Amino acid sequence: MSWSRHVPRASWGPGLGRVFQPAEAIQRHRRNLAEWFSRLPREERQFGPTFALDTVHVDPVIRESTPDELLRPLAELALEHQPPPARLPTLALSQLFDPDACGRRVQTVVLYGTVGTGKSTLVRKMVLDWCYGRLPAFELLIPFSCEDLSSLGPAPASLCHLVAQRYTPLKEILPLMAAAGSRLLFVLHGLEHLNLNFQLAGTGLCSDPEEPKAPAAIMVNLLRKYMLPKASILVTTRPSAIGRIPSKYVGRYGEICGFSDTNLQKLYFQIRLNQPDCGHGAGDAGVSTTPAQRDNLVQMLSRNLEGHHQIAAACFLPSYCWLVCATLHFLHAPTPAGQTLTSIYTSFLRLNFSGEMLESTDSSKLSLMAYAARTMGKLAYEGVSSRKTYFSEEDVRGCLEAGIKTEEEFQLVHVFRRDALRFFLAPCIEPGHPDTFVFTVPAMQEYLAALYIVLGLHKTTLQRVGKEVAELVGRVGEDVSLVLGIMAKLLPLRALPLLFNLLKVVPRVFGRVVGKSREAVARAMVLEMFREEDYYNDDVLDQMGASILGVEGPRRHPDEPPEDEVFELFPIFMGGLLSAHNRAVLAQLGCPIKNLDAMENAQAIKKKLGKLGRQVLPPSELLDHLFFHYEFQNQRFSAEVLSSLRQLNLAGVRMTPLKCTVVASVLGSGRHALDEVNLASCQLDPAGLRTFMPVFLRARKLGLQLNSLGPEACRDLRDLLLHDKCQITTLRLSNNPLTAAGVAFLVEGLAGNTSLTHLSLLHTGLGDEGLELLAARLNCNRQLQELNVAYNGAGDAAALALAKAAREHPSLELLHLYFNELSPEGRQVLRDLGGTAEGGARVVVSLTEGTAVSEYWSVILSEVQRNLKSWDQGRVRRHLELLLRDLDDNQGATLNPLRKAQLLRVKGEVRALLEQLGGSES
Repeated sequence: MSWSRHVPRASWGPGLGRVFQPAEAIQRHRRNLAEWFSRLPREERQFGPTFALDTVHVDPVIRESTPDELLRPLAELALEHQPPPARLPTLALSQLFDPDACGRRVQTVVLYGTVGTGKSTLVRKMVLDWCYGRLPAFELLIPFSCEDLSSLGPAPASLCHLVAQRYTPLKEILPLMAAAGSRLLFVLHGLEHLNLNFQLAGTGLCSDPEEPKAPAAIMVNLLRKYMLPKASILVTTRPSAIGRIPSKYVGRYGEICGFSDTNLQKLYFQIRLNQPDCGHGAGDAGVSTTPAQRDNLVQMLSRNLEGHHQIAAACFLPSYCWLVCATLHFLHAPTPAGQTLTSIYTSFLRLNFSGEMLESTDSSKLSLMAYAARTMGKLAYEGVSSRKTYFSEEDVRGCLEAGIKTEEEFQLVHVFRRDALRFFLAPCIEPGHPDTFVFTVPAMQEYLAALYIVLGLHKTTLQRVGKEVAELVGRVGEDVSLVLGIMAKLLPLRALPLLFNLLKVVPRVFGRVVGKSREAVARAMVLEMFREEDYYNDDVLDQMGASILGVEGPRRHPDEPPEDEVFELFPIFMGGLLSAHNRAVLAQLGCPIKNLDAMENAQAIKKKLGKLGRQVLPPSELLDHLFFHYEFQNQRFSAEVLSSLRQLNLAGVRMTPLKCTVVASVLGSGRHALDEVNLASCQLDPAGLRTFMPVFLRARKLGLQLNSLGPEACRDLRDLLLHDKCQITTLRLSNNPLTAAGVAFLVEGLAGNTSLTHLSLLHTGLGDEGLELLAARLNCNRQLQELNVAYNGAGDAAALALAKAAREHPSLELLHLYFNELSPEGRQVLRDLGGTAEGGARVVVSLTEGTAVSEYWSVILSEVQRNLKSWDQGRVRRHLELLLRDLDDNQGATLNPLRKAQLLRVKGEVRALLEQLGGSES
């Protein structure tokens, strides 16, 4: 039944002489609402410019409940979530106002859910559905934020005024609202922000929408159905505030159960992670994830969910599905400038807790996040301190109820249990840990523990007593000082000046106690960062990826002894929370960190890092250390702490685009030179090389072996060698498929470079063409001292041409040509070339020189040993057998017993390598 059939098709606006159509006003209202509710927070815009709520939304499960169920005693920890009973069906959004089981029309629906179940997103999606014509049952929808209404206080205003003030297009048709009947829908979001009093003595009856009343009184009369009795009303609230509306005024209750079905979780991840522009969040990164990579992430995540792992319990809450997607996006997609892991978690909490008070009726107006930091932070820190992640009911209760003395405090605990405890803790579903709880995602425990520390909530008994004494002395100090001053003039008491000075000393002593406490915290944080037990773990970024996507291969058997818990993110989060951006967001959540406290904490951390940070760290631990500085986002701090770093050894660490960004942003702005940068076996690609360019410009030795770098990467290396700030003296590119096409770029760089002295192109697929290119352009470089082109499949002619060019080079001293496809005659010619004249480069083609062992035999065999598993074993076996025959021939040709002994020793080394290959000596 259309509203237009019950109202005049035109009405006169006050003081206006034109005709106004109600349908036109509603259309303008739809457009305005759509524009407003389509605006996404900055945290959502990271998923790409095409990301929109109406295209990626997955409706959570809504389970119908009854008043009897709401009155049932709450479970002790409010963590149990049983599957919906068969007699209570689930509801779709379009079914919320369907007639009830008795056929009665439902006018008021209350949806409730704990923090993180998706109430705000559900309301946003419902409003957008109405704007786009997907809710035809309602001709007009008017949403109200109860947080907004509560900010007005008791100041009287009519319903018409409240609507007109917020939705201007509806101003002229407000007198016609009553005619809309049930096709008018009010949405009251966040009822917990309003203090409603349904007693007549507290809130009088009012049926006139134009009569000024307090906003809470207007909402009470709407819900009583005394004002606009036929209008439909949808209310969302946290569980603790359900009782504020008497059940006789509610037609249906619905519990928002989140994603209790893993299929909904999978659908959410598929939609979120497969956004077409998901990989273009950082315009200057030059890298984006491909559809195949995104599909792989979704498949790995789906397998982990299907395995009934703990992540499935976390993703029960849609909010944590968002956090999982944001973390994966951070780990695998280009990182927007300034985004850190800590900022993702802080923004995640802002999305869920911004503006949320623990209890609106409580006079303290304590923010929900501040209460969580005090209670859940304490539990998290105690877990980190005792190295545990599983908590019993007694552990949880002890942290929630610590220090409670009044009835009001018990009420706050009750509200927190009902509304937010499930957001932070989840029942443990892993075998071997019955009746225990874990933090919803492991990193949340470390984040809250770090927050607990940086907020200064962790205090020793001495600190608490000292603070009380100092405050007491501060309050009475001035009065006592005045009295003592008078008495000192009237009475000859020598002790009074001493007592007067002691009063001044007390606050200073307390300040020193606090300072010592900060140093102790900083020392504990640094020790956690540099624990030797964690030296051979994966870096924290890989650990986070594994915790979300799962670990490929067999899982640990429950009967096996548990591994020691690792809390490497805890110190990193501490650094991240001290950054200016995160402190600003935390202040919005009611958790301010004072600038002075942040500075003093940073000074204490820097002092401890300066002492322990000088030790040589394994590659994964060094990356964690750099990640700490990246999270801190303080270049001056990092430059001072890392000024002693001379070797950057990240060999074997899988360098994703994020890790490249982390290292480059932390070290790229430094001024001191790096003696060596070792990035061997890091799975680097050309984009990673470009990201690392500021770091490479500070390096003297650069190792890029075993990275599958091709000709495209050589273009970037050419630009590096030609840069006017390049100071690289040693460049190792062995075991990369550079090919002759890549060498064509490298020789251009060599021609214009003035610093490079040692270049290794061992096993880079150069072939004859590559060696000929080097031979033709080698004379353009005047500084090179050593060139290694061994194991490149080159023949006699190309090798001889390069050897001749090397002999004529003014500075080249050593040329490696072994393991190339040289004939016996070719090897002999090269040996003869090396011994024809004094000066010029020495050419190494074998383990022998004449009848003696070459002084470079250990260099050759060590290269073979180092690359034995990665090289083609058939080719290596063939070359080793040729070397062995060469050694046999020389052993028979010499009578010198010392030379024979040396040849015998080297033969033993070659035989050992052949045995490792499983080959024959002959």
